[in-house]
Amino acid sequence: MKLELLNFHHLFYFWRVARLGHLTRAAAELHTSQSALSAQIRQFEDRLGEPLFTRQGRRLQLTDTGQLVLSYAEDIFGLGQEMLGRLDGRSEGLTRLRVGSVATLSRNYQENWIRPALADPGMVLTLESGVLEGLLTRLLQHQLDVVLANETVPSDADRPLHCRFLGSQSISLVGPASIWKGRTLRIPEDLDGLDIALPGPRHALRAQFDALCASADVRPRLRAEVDDMAMLRLIARDSGWLTVLPEVVVQDELRAGALVTVGQSTQLQERFYAITTPRRHRIEALERLLSQ
Repeated sequence: MKLELLNFHHLFYFWRVARLGHLTRAAAELHTSQSALSAQIRQFEDRLGEPLFTRQGRRLQLTDTGQLVLSYAEDIFGLGQEMLGRLDGRSEGLTRLRVGSVATLSRNYQENWIRPALADPGMVLTLESGVLEGLLTRLLQHQLDVVLANETVPSDADRPLHCRFLGSQSISLVGPASIWKGRTLRIPEDLDGLDIALPGPRHALRAQFDALCASADVRPRLRAEVDDMAMLRLIARDSGWLTVLPEVVVQDELRAGALVTVGQSTQLQERFYAITTPRRHRIEALERLLSQ
């Protein structure tokens, strides 16, 4: 079949039905009747010469040909969404870079990573924070250009992702200088019974720390567990407790002397990743950030 005979309107209808797996829901989304949508799909199948769906109860199951056509439709309409997103974010002489960051990632780390873009007069930045799965959904829908995370994610045919390792940092134990300046503690051996603030259970670091304490039969006195690194920074600064975190979170307080490093553990590492889609539109500013 020649390309000019391919009905992209039918292909779009097929794509929506295939993604939802249900004619009624797809018809409602597309603001058309179920019978009209079914007729469009049949015309598309007739044009291709092969069935795209089989019916299993109320749901539609893709045939092998349907799976193949869907993979191409995902690319075609995914690139279409990306094009619209880029055009929507483009203004005269400016490039928009849309960065998502998981809520458990240090804002200081994020700022350090995007710092070169802050000095670019031709750059407009959109910064979002959220849970990883929500950010990945927006990335795959081309509503974000990159997601910064502290854990890696798998890639598969249904969710093509590229995860680039940016670096890692040892975890530190910090405390108020008025109490802990000049003192050192071993992690975890010296932490038994001490008041401590920790990253929350969703943070990749937390499981490492808990396992380390359990193996040494050490039980610190947990005073706070905090997912948001900006809030953990404030608690480290103002509570008087010891806090376990990456030093980048409290880099300003350490420089100013309000906090001091009381201990470090090479067994505890926070790793940083930049997640993108393999077929993303190339943005030179993002390429420079990824390669720094």
